[in-house]
Amino acid sequence: MKNVNDILFICQARLESQRVPKKMIRPFCGTTLVDILIEKIKQSSIIPYENFYLSVHDKELMDIGYKHGTNIFKRSKDSALAENSIPLIYEWHDKLPYKYIILLNACNPLLTIETIDQFVESYINSDKGGMFGVIGKKQYFWDENGKMISPWPTHQKIMNTKTMGITYEAAHCLYASEMGIIKKGYWMDEKLPPEPELFIIDDELEIFDIDYEWQFKVGEKLYK
Repeated sequence: MKNVNDILFICQARLESQRVPKKMIRPFCGTTLVDILIEKIKQSSIIPYENFYLSVHDKELMDIGYKHGTNIFKRSKDSALAENSIPLIYEWHDKLPYKYIILLNACNPLLTIETIDQFVESYINSDKGGMFGVIGKKQYFWDENGKMISPWPTHQKIMNTKTMGITYEAAHCLYASEMGIIKKGYWMDEKLPPEPELFIIDDELEIFDIDYEWQFKVGEKLYK
């Protein structure tokens, strides 16, 4: 069992989004995506607020954090623009005194604090170093070579989603790892591809992710 006080809870944010410019500070239902996440963390029954950080380099994002009394890790611009280097993207890995990390995404405004707390509890009680939020899908998927990657029931001759197995899709909202794994240049697991423990989110609406302009507009309607 892990000690919750050994866990860093962190949200990484930047204003360089190409698909939805400055979405983190853009007005969203009278507030912002970052404000929404911070308010949720304040309501948590398990997360120590003093363990929660914003990892940002833009002054506008820092100001939101300061307004809430949130810890700020001043991220470098190189980190904010990095795409492939795990230690650079998560440059706090050797600068903050924690054994574990739970990364939270501000782009999922419909994710409830109840689900976040359940994820934290599951990770605390898990023997695995990595954990990842997923949503179960009973659907057919093929790879780029046309080979089916979905589980096909034995002896079934027609496509039937009622009887097929479940494939799990990345929810991109809840991640957990060990600092030691990140220091080695990996994320959630030292295997490639990683094999973290899966945390199944029941309500697909909760994982609604704002990556495009249409999602920002729909997200506002759903949030209201």
